[in-house]
Amino acid sequence: MAYNNRRQETVPSEFVEKVVSLNRVSKTVKGGRIFKFSALCVVGDGKGRVGFGLGKASEVSEAIRKGIDDAKKNIENITLSGTTIPHEVIGVYGAGRVLLKPAAPGTGVIAGGAVRAVVEAAGIKDIRTKCLRSNNTNNIVAATMQGLRTLRNAEEVARIRGKSVQEITG
Repeated sequence: MAYNNRRQETVPSEFVEKVVSLNRVSKTVKGGRIFKFSALCVVGDGKGRVGFGLGKASEVSEAIRKGIDDAKKNIENITLSGTTIPHEVIGVYGAGRVLLKPAAPGTGVIAGGAVRAVVEAAGIKDIRTKCLRSNNTNNIVAATMQGLRTLRNAEEVARIRGKSVQEITG
């Protein structure tokens, strides 16, 4: 028997891909239960670009692939200040609330599972976080992204307000 021993050459991706949660859901029909999977995935380049996506399929690998593809379509740029974030912010999505605080260099990432995945994929090295209300992973990831989206540095604030950076920083 002849086999095709072609290896799939995987092109090294510029993105870090992480599966935050994998959930099995079932539907009961006349013949029994039908199982499907949903995968919440996060992708980022480690330099301030990050996105998340949800994939659903009847197989785990297919759900993960769909989640990563969805995450790549929803990548956004976030504002960084060195290895941390410029200021404290609370991200809100549904019942999920996430407090994101800047930290001194060397602190590391102090965050739970869902927030940690988003923050590490974005390339933030020093940050303190706290989930304040719900701990539903979908809402927490969306709240973290919403919080990171609202970050502004001094130059952006000065430009919006029509002032100089020295006036803003004091």
